[in-house]
Order: sequence, then structure tokens, then C-alpha cells
Amino acid sequence: MKKLFIKNYGCQMNVHDATRMAQLLHDSLGYATIDAPDEADLIILNTCHIREKAAEKLFSELGRLRKTVVSRDAIFAVGGCVGQAEGDNVFKRAPFVRLVFGPQNYHRLPEMLDRLEKQGGRVGDYQESVDTKFDALPAILTPGVIASVVVQEGCDRFCTYCVVPFTRGREWSRPVEAICEEVTALVAGGAKEIHLLGQNVNAYRALARDGITHDLALLIRRVALIPGVARIRFVTSHPADMNDDLVEIFAEVESLCPYLHLPIQSGSDRILGLMERGHTAAGYLTWIDKLRRALPDIALASDFIVGFPGESEADFLATLDLARQVAFDHAYSFIFSARPGTVAAGMGDHVPLPVAQERLARLQEALGASQLAKNLARVGCEESVLVEGISKRDGGELTGRTGHNRTVNFPGTPERIGQIVRVRVTDGLANSLRGQLI
Repeated sequence: MKKLFIKNYGCQMNVHDATRMAQLLHDSLGYATIDAPDEADLIILNTCHIREKAAEKLFSELGRLRKTVVSRDAIFAVGGCVGQAEGDNVFKRAPFVRLVFGPQNYHRLPEMLDRLEKQGGRVGDYQESVDTKFDALPAILTPGVIASVVVQEGCDRFCTYCVVPFTRGREWSRPVEAICEEVTALVAGGAKEIHLLGQNVNAYRALARDGITHDLALLIRRVALIPGVARIRFVTSHPADMNDDLVEIFAEVESLCPYLHLPIQSGSDRILGLMERGHTAAGYLTWIDKLRRALPDIALASDFIVGFPGESEADFLATLDLARQVAFDHAYSFIFSARPGTVAAGMGDHVPLPVAQERLARLQEALGASQLAKNLARVGCEESVLVEGISKRDGGELTGRTGHNRTVNFPGTPERIGQIVRVRVTDGLANSLRGQLI
């Protein structure tokens, strides 16, 4: 049996793609997935272009991996967004790589590998064919407790710092019936929580067979009716594509988790304009207010970029003020890093790195204080926790997540895995909770 090693980078969509690649190659060509590259016959680097210096890190990792692989006949492959963006340049910079493909082409991996075996040489596939990709993928038979379903791909927003429209393509929504059929199969396989994925998931829009156009809110209502779906989450949303129906479902759909990841990136309208985000800070705060009126206990998460070209201290203070005002339950924050091919990469007036680093530290201090305060506020509360597995830090404990997407570790035995249990929170920590099974 041939052996496959996949190193995955980046977003939840990439995690999903890597899982589908592994099953596709197992079902079609008999590949068994292994956890280390040394004995692999096929090594796939499933890349992400959002990371800083993503291409340079890719070539560095390729060089390192080549030294560890035993078989001189092992096939090195580069997939994902860097594969799409770099294309044939990967072959020029790393001649030992024999296969390069984009995120919309991995369903053709068996065909590509067959061409390599018969013809030798190298194969590159960068065509955008998202409309046929899902039809070609095998069903997921053993999804685990939590399963992801791609409902939308691509983005039409063209934020000036972002490469997604260039690497994942324009917005495309999967058919309603295909999504519901996949969810039904996943639940039958043991999944309790369904994650609806998209680069701009709340831009979802598809016409169902009954002639009714579904946006994301209506799609969620449809998924919630499928027997066995205990929890639903969706990521990632864009503030400019929010609507009132998407707010109301948090109060009306019991299985929808009380958690929303809604990136803002900056609290300064001037910087939001340079980013071409399509919304203002006040508009964002209006949605936050609506969400909290609909569901006061909703957990809110966001993304921030500091040091965007032209960002002044006043711009940054507006971001810091918004972060403190909203008091997010969780947030990701990064220093701006130019992505080749984006408008922002050609902008002048760069913020000096030491200044950006100092601003990031101040923002992360505020975000961390908010997250800790939210976690401490849960002490004494009873939480419903979906048990995901054994805790990595303590083999005698279980780990799972609340509906608010907080990690909880607590003493328990493995037969609880896959169950939704009641846990009383005893400690609130910086990034997690501790508790006792009730």
C-alpha cells in the first residue's frame, strides 16, 4: 500500500480540503495516510497564501522535507493557494517537485498522478472548476464528532490586502440539495456538529429545486431541520454581507451555536476605506448591537490587521477603542504583510515594523484581557459541552467546546467522546475553561 503524507497550512477550509484529498486518494488509489513524511510515497503541501512570506516558507519547507524522505522516487506535490498563485514558478524554484495544483483542482489528483506514472515529467493544474469539484469527491464515511461542509467558495469583495479572489476565485455557492444530502450523510456517520464553510459564507445564495432562493439564513434553517444535527456553526462572514435574517436566526434556531466570527480588520474608517472593506466602523457596531439585542449572550470573535500602509496613531487608537468597546470573546490579530498581486502591496507610506509591533502588543493586551474576563465570567456556570476527545495536556481529562466556542477541559472517561454533556465551570483561564462533569 502506498503511503501519503499531507502537511496542511492555514484556514479551516484548507483543513477540510486536506481531509478530502486523503480520502479521495485512499478510495481511488489505495493511499494510506501517515503522520510523518519519512516513509511517504506522496508528499503534499497544502498551502495557504494568507501567511506572511508564504511562498518563501513553502520553498524552505520543501528543502527540509526532501532531506528526510527515504524514497528517492517519492512524489512531491504543492497544492492550495500558493500552488495556485505560484503555478509553474514552483517547478523553477524547486525542480524536484513534480505536481502543482490549486484549491479548485484537487479532485483531479488521481488523474494527475496517473499522468505522472504514465508520462513522467511534471504536471501543473490551475484551472478553476469549483462547480464540478464536489461531484467528483467521495462521500465522507467517518466524519468524527464535528464535520465541515463547504457551502460557498471564493470572494467578490477584493479587499486591497487579500489574495482570496485570485487564489480561490469568484464567489460560488453550492446547490441547497447537495449541501443537505452531505449533512444527512455526515450525521448518519456520527457527526453531531456541522460547520458551514465559505471564504465569504454569508454571501451564500442559491436557487433550490422548489424555486426558492436561499441565502445563508434560510440554508441554516433547512440544515437545522435535518434529524441528528445537534449544533451548527458558520465561518467566515463579511460585515458588508450581513442582513437582518442572519441576526434573527440566532434567537430562533436552537441548534445554531451562539457564536459569530465577524472580522472587522480596523476600527478606523479611513483605513477601512483604504482596505476597500465596504463598511464603516459605525456600521459594524450597528450589527454588533443588533446581534446582542437578538441574543444577549452571543459570543463574538473578529480579526484585526495593524500597521496597514498609512495607519496613523489615531487610526490605531480607533481600532483599540473599538476592540475595547465590543469586548470580543476571541480575536485574531496580525501585523500587515503585503501579498503579491494585491493593491496594498503597491501602497507606500509603510508603518515601520517596530511601530507595528508595539501597536500589535497593545491591541493583543486589550483583546487578551477581554477574553480572560469573558472566561472568568463563566466560572460557576453550567455549560453544554460537545466532547471532542482526550485532552492533549492531560491524558486523564477530556476536552470539548461549548456552544460559545470555548474550550473546556475536565476529568472524564473516553466513552463520553461524541456526547453533549453538562459541565460546571470551575476555572476561567486565558484561552480555555476548566470544569467538572455534572
